[in-house]
Amino acid sequence: MKTIFEKSSGVDGINLTDKTTDVNFIPQNLLREGSIGLPQLSELETMRHYKELSDLNFCIEKGFYPLGSCTMKYNPKVNEFLSSLEGFNIHPNSDDNLAQGSLKLMYNLQKALLEVTGMDAITLQPSAGAHGEMTGMMIIKKYFDSIGENRTKVIIPDSAHGTNPASAKMAGFDVVEIKSNSKGQVDIEALKAVLDKDVAAIMMTNPNTLGIFEEGVKEISDLMHANGSLLYYDGANFNAIMGWTNPKLMGFDVVHLNLHKTFSTPHGGGGPGAGPVAVVERLKDYLPTPVVEFDGEKYYRNYNLQHTIGSVKDFYGNFSVLVRAYTYILMMGKNLKNASENAVLNANYLKEKLKKYYDLPYDEPCMHEFVLTGERQKHENGVSTLNIAKALMDGNTHPPTVYFPLIVHEAIMIEPTESESKEKLDEFVETMIQIAEESKTNPEKILSAPHTTPVKKIDEVTAARKPDLKYIN
Repeated sequence: MKTIFEKSSGVDGINLTDKTTDVNFIPQNLLREGSIGLPQLSELETMRHYKELSDLNFCIEKGFYPLGSCTMKYNPKVNEFLSSLEGFNIHPNSDDNLAQGSLKLMYNLQKALLEVTGMDAITLQPSAGAHGEMTGMMIIKKYFDSIGENRTKVIIPDSAHGTNPASAKMAGFDVVEIKSNSKGQVDIEALKAVLDKDVAAIMMTNPNTLGIFEEGVKEISDLMHANGSLLYYDGANFNAIMGWTNPKLMGFDVVHLNLHKTFSTPHGGGGPGAGPVAVVERLKDYLPTPVVEFDGEKYYRNYNLQHTIGSVKDFYGNFSVLVRAYTYILMMGKNLKNASENAVLNANYLKEKLKKYYDLPYDEPCMHEFVLTGERQKHENGVSTLNIAKALMDGNTHPPTVYFPLIVHEAIMIEPTESESKEKLDEFVETMIQIAEESKTNPEKILSAPHTTPVKKIDEVTAARKPDLKYIN
């Protein structure tokens, strides 16, 4: 290691191992004295090792990935190529004069996201959907504090994403849950019953997590605003309405978007992600700083917002994700509307094909996703939703989201996205029908699934009660 540093020191004339060099001196105790201990493998052996690891995993490049509520659409490879261009690989502390290209991209992305949401101002800073939720709730909290109103409650439907109550609670609010009605939508009478001057906001997803559009959203908006309250739009399901309507038209005041869902950037494994938050005019001074602006000649980062909640992330968010999202928007253009249309078409096609074989708790026209239930299979033959999910893995399909939303017992939440062809959807239908039939005729096969995956069926009870945990130093 000394040799490497000594050789490199000749470039700028600084000897990094010389104790007289103040800033760049590396203490002796930090220099490695022995071998790094890496295995001695050829490039070919190393490549095969990582290929084998990859083969153990399932990804959208391998097969159908109908993960409800998570929009696992295809990520075009051009997104990856453009986000890796050398010109975008600049230090986040670079002066604005040296980052005009990157700032212009962010500014243009902001304009595009404001166009599709209908909102008036936006921040790209939050690094995930849940992070965007918390940012939005912090904005709402700061707004009411600044106008001298001590509002302590946030209303959340019982079908909401689990991060909604968590975000509201972390922002300092008490959570009030309201029930869904027989159509799987917000029960407006239940809303009226809890709406008082302590309510700061309602958090809604539209379409909701059942894949159903909230028909009463305008009435809900009028009720909330008449009460002096705000409306928060969870944009996790924006893939269903993009280009057809927007949260501003529905009466929402704060919106978060999942760029890593609606706009095709990589998703899963905890990141990377981006959760921009857009707001109406009266809330724009509450956004986290900096915000990217343009004075007609120069793009710059503005830190001077009167009521800002302050920064919510180091630097300015996950920039490479912003590049990917902007690339997707430029490629799609007005066809963003078609993406939503095809997602809704695909979901309704699957719903109609499968509702004969699985129970459909809410037989309503769906948007981009829908929820079945395995109650029939469990009641008749002891085959649970979890067993159905594992059996799907034998059919080269990633299991859908299961046991969510919580208001549906044995829930199977399916989102095909717009990426899949009719042939792939029909394959999925055939697999689901086969599982339903075998649940009757040969339930043991489904109960013992999966059979063809690298890891076969495990003893879940023992795994939960006696986990095999190791700490490796």
